Amino acid sequence: MDKIIVYLDDAEFARHQLMPMKNGASGNQQGTHWILVACPPRMTRHISKWVNHTARQNWRNKWAEKLFSLIMPELQAQGDKVTTVLANGPLVELTQELLKQQGVARVLDARRPKFGQDMPPVTADQPASSEARWTVPGAIVGMGAALVLAAE
Repeated sequence: MDKIIVYLDDAEFARHQLMPMKNGASGNQQGTHWILVACPPRMTRHISKWVNHTARQNWRNKWAEKLFSLIMPELQAQGDKVTTVLANGPLVELTQELLKQQGVARVLDARRPKFGQDMPPVTADQPASSEARWTVPGAIVGMGAALVLAAE
């Protein structure tokens, strides 16, 4: 049985990433075991003033259940096995733990990239995404604003 660990945070984006793999794995006679890992969005530090730990965990669980309910039916339609996991802590450690439990498995990072944010890697050998981040130094922004004002 082919095993694929999939990290996801957006159902629609993940669906576009999974379809080629699902169609490619359809030739596998034994089926595929999908291990879906939900990566909920981080809550700001200001929320911790108003929401206790139990309420945050309940929200994370409900968020993950909703995400899994959008993805799982398509994967289970062809008889594939699906296991769900909610990410808590560093993703590299979670990947290592899942690989110890499951044995040999492919790892797919199907999280939606966010503008201006570095996403933590899911494996130790995954390159950091700092090169993809688009940053503009403050001096250039200030000069651009001065040119716009001067042009008017």
